[in-house]
Amino acid sequence: MASTFDPIGAALLDYVAGHSAATITVHSNVAEDEPLPAKYFFRTLWEMPALERTALDQCRGRVLDLGAGAGAHALELQSRGFQVKAVDVSPGAVQVMQQRGVQEVACHDVFELSTRHDDVRYDTLLMLMNGLGVVGTLEGLEQFLQLAHPLLVPGGQILATSADISYLFEDEDGALVFDLNAPYYGQVEYQMSYQEQTGPTFHWLFADPTIVQDYAEAAGYEVEFVDEDENQQFLVRLTRR
Repeated sequence: MASTFDPIGAALLDYVAGHSAATITVHSNVAEDEPLPAKYFFRTLWEMPALERTALDQCRGRVLDLGAGAGAHALELQSRGFQVKAVDVSPGAVQVMQQRGVQEVACHDVFELSTRHDDVRYDTLLMLMNGLGVVGTLEGLEQFLQLAHPLLVPGGQILATSADISYLFEDEDGALVFDLNAPYYGQVEYQMSYQEQTGPTFHWLFADPTIVQDYAEAAGYEVEFVDEDENQQFLVRLTRR
C-alpha cells in the first residue's frame, strides 16, 4: 500500500545490493519533480557540502544523529571516536545503517525522542541535509524544541541546517509574492516515488533564520548562526541555556 511504502529505504537497500543507479523521484507543491539518486546518501566526507563538514567539526560529546539516512554522518563521527546514536523514521534506512556498521540505531520519528531515550542525555543533536525540516511545520518546530531541551546536557547543542526558500516566490521584478491566507511559505508538502510506487505525503519545514531565532529563543536556547552558503542554506547552533 502507498501509505506504508518506504521509498527512501527501498532505494537505499537496492543501492547497497549493487543497484548503483537507484534513484528516488521527489514530488512537492512548490517545485517540479526532481530526481534524488540514492548514491547521495552514501557520500564520503569530502563529497559532503561545506556546511555539513563544518557541522561535523563542531560536534562534541555524545551525539544523537536525527534523520540519519544511510548513516554517512554517523559513520564519519564514529571514525573520529564519537559515541553516536543514529535515528531515522525509514525502516529501510535503519537496516542499511546496521549493515554499514553504525553501532547504535533506532527507527522512529523525532517526536518520539522523549519516550524512547530513557535517561540518556546528549551533548549534540545533529540534524543535517536541511535536517531541521524533519519537524514538518511551525507547530512541529515548537514541539520539537521543547522535546529536545531535556535530551541535552546543560550547555548541550543542536546543530542543524535549514534554508530560506523565499526565492521560490519572487515575481519577475524580484518582489516576494505570498498568499497571506496560506500557511508559512516554508512549509512544503512532499511525496517520494521509487520504481513506480509512491510513499505517503509528508510535510517538511524550510525555516528561515528569523523563524529559527524567534522559535529557539522562545524555547530557551541561545542561537548562533555558524555558517551559510550561496544557496540560502545555513548552519545554526542552538545551545541549551
